[in-house]
Amino acid sequence: MKRHVLHPLWVAVGVVGLIFLARLVLVPDDFGVHGDSFTYNYYRLGNIDEWKNFPVKYQGSDTCVECHKDNVRTHRRSPHKRVQCENCHGPAASHPDDIEYLPLNRERAMCLRCHADLDYPESSARSNLPAIVDRHHKRRRECVTCHNPHDPREDVE
Repeated sequence: MKRHVLHPLWVAVGVVGLIFLARLVLVPDDFGVHGDSFTYNYYRLGNIDEWKNFPVKYQGSDTCVECHKDNVRTHRRSPHKRVQCENCHGPAASHPDDIEYLPLNRERAMCLRCHADLDYPESSARSNLPAIVDRHHKRRRECVTCHNPHDPREDVE
């Protein structure tokens, strides 16, 4: 073969060889060795233990019941019953041990994550939420000044 054909061929073979060498060096030994299925086994075996040891940040609403019975009872009767406590109060990973108080995020943007008028069609589940037009509805106030976040149907005390 002519030289102008052999040179690019050797370059391509060299690049493929470098890719295999890099894979040999960079890919861990425990990667993809956990079963017969080649489709779902592309992760490190050591990653399973890492995720088991990963600290939990969100506890779920059931852990709030012990100390906050009144708020939980009100919340479970409200339209917000499907919203987890930590969606508004933040992760309760070390509450009450290291963090005594989980503050409520009172920003207007918090409520607008669900209640902004996005003009969805009537058939979507999102259209069932009460939507407000932000620029018209008491623009300079936080929602919690008028609405109780645990039960927005109640007046603020």
